[in-house]
Amino acid sequence: MDSRLTELIKKSKRVVFFGGAGVSTESGIPDFRSENGLYQIQSKYGHSPEEMLSHTFFMNHTETFYDYYKSNMLYLEVQPNKAHYALAKLEEQGKLKAIVTQNIDGLHQLAGSKKVFELHGSVLRNFCTRCHTLYCRDYIIKPQICNNEEHADSKIPRCIKCGGVIKPDVVLYEEPLDEEVLEGAVDVISNADLLIVGGTSLVVYPAASLINYFKGGNMVLINKAETPYDYRADLVIHDAIGEVLG
Repeated sequence: MDSRLTELIKKSKRVVFFGGAGVSTESGIPDFRSENGLYQIQSKYGHSPEEMLSHTFFMNHTETFYDYYKSNMLYLEVQPNKAHYALAKLEEQGKLKAIVTQNIDGLHQLAGSKKVFELHGSVLRNFCTRCHTLYCRDYIIKPQICNNEEHADSKIPRCIKCGGVIKPDVVLYEEPLDEEVLEGAVDVISNADLLIVGGTSLVVYPAASLINYFKGGNMVLINKAETPYDYRADLVIHDAIGEVLG
């Protein structure tokens, strides 16, 4: 771990980590906002990822949504990386009080982290939009045949109880963040004495605005590229998050 960061952590009692896509890309999950990712999706579907991951698109083009979603948002073989494990270790040691993440892959929990606020939900959870029955990720990948003959040939995951459309428990564009999760994230950031921001360009709102609630002593920004908030940080490290924390 970077020696300057190590010293700040040693002096702190309430560390909070706020992370984004850069934490997961080191596990092999591509960032769909990358130039290559945007070009590939636009060429295949004729829509941008932001459009396809919107509430409107889910409602109006559900089958195409799932074709894109299952191919580009579900990565079954990925494992936590050095950053995930380092953060879980800091929590185990009592230093890290919480993780606030924009990621939806569940890798922080897989690495052992307990207190994780998932701002944009999780691909591991899914629910019927009609009766609210819960389903795991595996059901989305290989849904059972719906009893309703009308939907027997559908490529859209449907509830085996009522035939309703199943939706991933992720926050799509045009949808608000979960109020309880948001309040919890604001609370832990407000009470932190060290905020470590990593793997995020801080351009996705309202998530990026959460760092404005930080009132503690030191803020650290770890990202390969510059962010709009670099000037506010006490320590800026332009490097891979896994290398810095690991």
